[in-house]
Amino acid sequence: MKRERKIYDPAFKTKAVQLSNERANISELARELGIKVTMLYKWRKEYEEFGEGSLLGKEISN
Repeated sequence: MKRERKIYDPAFKTKAVQLSNERANISELARELGIKVTMLYKWRKEYEEFGEGSLLGKEISN
C-alpha cells in the first residue's frame, strides 16, 4: 500500500521554522504542529542555508 506524501504550505513551513527558533523544545513543537521532528530540522537547515525561497517546494518552484 503506497502512502501519499503530504504537501505543506510554504507559509506553514516558514512559520514552523520561526517558531522552532523561538522555542527550546523542538520535539514538543513538532508534536503540536503534527509533523515529524526530523522534518522540522530539515526545514530549519534548508532555511538557514538557502533562505525563505528554499521552503517553496516543488509545486511552486517549477
